[in-house]
Amino acid sequence: MTKMISEGRRIEGKSFEIIGGLLKKRRIHLSGPQKAVITRVIHASADLGYVRDLVFSPGAIEAGIRAIKRGKNIVVDSSMVKAGINKNITARFKNKIICRIHDKDIIKNAEELNLTRSIVAMRKSQRETEGGIIAIGNAPTALFEICDLIKGAKSKPALVVGIPVGFVGAAESKRMLRSLKIPYITNKSRKGGSAVAAAIVNALLILAREMLCIEGK
Repeated sequence: MTKMISEGRRIEGKSFEIIGGLLKKRRIHLSGPQKAVITRVIHASADLGYVRDLVFSPGAIEAGIRAIKRGKNIVVDSSMVKAGINKNITARFKNKIICRIHDKDIIKNAEELNLTRSIVAMRKSQRETEGGIIAIGNAPTALFEICDLIKGAKSKPALVVGIPVGFVGAAESKRMLRSLKIPYITNKSRKGGSAVAAAIVNALLILAREMLCIEGK
């Protein structure tokens, strides 16, 4: 097991070295916390296009790190996003990862209301988003719903990571998110997905852990 972990870290390190070389070759210079987020997204997606595609609102990364350090919830729209988040670091900060998409009452209510499970799951999770991070990587309907809840002051997250993928509603839901006066990390295109959303959250978790080390905690 130790050998497997060591090999995994070696492969990851080599991947980031390759990414750095490709960015340098293209004369793309990244720095600071945004570099950590963008390179981890590229690592998860093998897509250098995210350098130009990702959008950060002012103070978004800092807001996410604060929420993590305060032990706030991380509410996600899919089990794949949840599966991709680093549980070792969330355990350290006591962050609870919440995904209600497969809850029996969500499935039942979605059928009764003729709504997507993603919409109903976000509605049911609105109290749990208070001061936390919302990470949407799959369903544009989930991001539309969160934006509506925020506009109605029913959801008050510290940060929204809005990266749903698809041809229907994905780009539009991201435009809606960018119109809100809240901290967000999103992108401009139809691209995205659960792996990308999880990668962004993981980058924030790693940054939070690094800050603890600097602070000597």
